[in-house]
Amino acid sequence: MLLGVVGKSNVGKSTFFSAATLVDVEISNRIFTTIEPNKGVSYVRVSCPCRILNVTCNPRSSKCVNGVRFVPVKLVDVAGLVPDAHQGKGLGTQFLSDIMEANALIHVVDMAGATDESGNPVLPGTRDPKEDIKFLEEEIDYWILGIIKRNLSTLSKRMETTKEKFSEVINKQLSGLGMKINEVEDAINRTGVTPQSDNYDMLKFIAVLRNKSKPIVIAANKMDIAESEKNFSRIKDLDYQLYPCSAEYELVLRKAAEHGIIEYNPGDHDFRIIKANDKQTEVLEKIRKFAKHNNGTGVQRIIDTVVFDTLGMIVVYPVENEHKFSDKKGNVLPDALLMKKGATAHDLAYAVHEDIGKNFIAAMDAKSRRNISASYELKNGDVISIKAGR
Repeated sequence: MLLGVVGKSNVGKSTFFSAATLVDVEISNRIFTTIEPNKGVSYVRVSCPCRILNVTCNPRSSKCVNGVRFVPVKLVDVAGLVPDAHQGKGLGTQFLSDIMEANALIHVVDMAGATDESGNPVLPGTRDPKEDIKFLEEEIDYWILGIIKRNLSTLSKRMETTKEKFSEVINKQLSGLGMKINEVEDAINRTGVTPQSDNYDMLKFIAVLRNKSKPIVIAANKMDIAESEKNFSRIKDLDYQLYPCSAEYELVLRKAAEHGIIEYNPGDHDFRIIKANDKQTEVLEKIRKFAKHNNGTGVQRIIDTVVFDTLGMIVVYPVENEHKFSDKKGNVLPDALLMKKGATAHDLAYAVHEDIGKNFIAAMDAKSRRNISASYELKNGDVISIKAGR
């Protein structure tokens, strides 16, 4: 699972990434602060079954804090986007290539309108954030259009002799972008695009394909600045997944928790001050007021939304011993795996290990102690014991 954090420079993109991962990256108000992609690990937040099962868990790759399980996901923060990136300007095509590795995109937008189209600082309220939202989509779409059109005439002629389907030709053209053949076919069926379609119709096809293959969620950042509320109210009724946040406030809270100044878990709507001087307390109380008004800083909510709602994932806990809910070493609820909604017990076996999937014999719902079939559709929070042969 890889989420791309994208947007133009100076919108708080690297701050969002740093707040979500606590990876130290260079943060400044100049363009191209990020050149090489920054990579880190963040977490989605779910209820851990340990409370329901009345056990103390021993997570390995994830974390459990007071019955809340934090499951890792990878984040990549790529270089800021500039106008005409699809033509190679700025870091252009490299930026676009980097973001195509992701399963979904978090587009960090300066909701205060305090950065121009190139990412230079301007007075708050100067720039319309709606233009930045459209800007990213158009750059991606025109870049994909260029890839499709590059060899389309040659490939169209070849189709006449090989009888290759149009969807297969397009899928080969886009093979490096992580797009699936069924997504290509669905977009073709919905738009009626053909090899002879003009750029206008081709762009409609690309937009449908992009929305399916690389969904975008808008992180409406800098909501702590007064001008942001007016812009957010104006844009929220448009057809975007739009979520308010303050990446800067979240970074302050996570750093403060890391240094023992406060007690705070990502996604909480409040925190407890442990030790802070007067200046720190003043800043923290300002953040507390914002968090109570907005149900948190928004950063954790956005990551959770992307993974669980946009990408349709659930969390499942595989165990070996269904009586103790443990692995063979006695670790209780050691693993929390992200699985696609609709995945089966057999899919889970393969996710644990390919050999276990190949040698699958049976499975049990450890919570209810019921035997389940290979085709059993997994539910969020399931604790599943899998039996496999050798």
